[in-house]
Amino acid sequence: MRKLDTKTIVVASHNAGKIREIQDLIGSFGFTATSAADLNFIEPDETGTTFEENATIKALASANASGLPALSDDSGLVIDALGGDPGVYTANWAETADGTRDFVMAMQKVETALEKVGATTPESRTARFVSVLCLAWPDGHTELFRGEVEGTVAWPPRGSQGFGYDPIFQPKGYETTFGEMGAEEKHGWKPGEPQALSHRARAFKLFVETCLEA
Repeated sequence: MRKLDTKTIVVASHNAGKIREIQDLIGSFGFTATSAADLNFIEPDETGTTFEENATIKALASANASGLPALSDDSGLVIDALGGDPGVYTANWAETADGTRDFVMAMQKVETALEKVGATTPESRTARFVSVLCLAWPDGHTELFRGEVEGTVAWPPRGSQGFGYDPIFQPKGYETTFGEMGAEEKHGWKPGEPQALSHRARAFKLFVETCLEA
């Protein structure tokens, strides 16, 4: 395992919601972080078939382009009744004909697919959010960290906080969706705390324990 010995990194993402959450998480550690979007880097083609592969593609692209360590996230919603879909294609389900992303449409697409297979009760709508963070150095070295949170797909969507599919994901043990949670409740985590809630915060906890802590 390689320790991160700089406080200047690139967040390898063009997704404003992901950039905001990652910057929230790393902010308390004194990092200076810019994003691939801020640097106008070209988005690499995500040709992998796993979260790990796509996270690595994005992190290495930004590390190579910037000459700095880069931290990426590849994440998605894995729904049991849909055979794991949308999974690594979570963002693709939101793509529109003009190349933009419409997550209201994507959430409806998920609900339609669940209704088609008869998954209408909470017990039949189990799912998990998965996040894989990849820290890459310009020399090609990478470290991977995977976080998951179990829950169910709720309908109709609830809440306007967060981003993406947050309004239809209700984490296990909670009565609210990610879309109804503030940032601190959803992904807030500090060293010494035993657990984080969101998939991204859980992956970040592993990143801290592996690459930052002495």
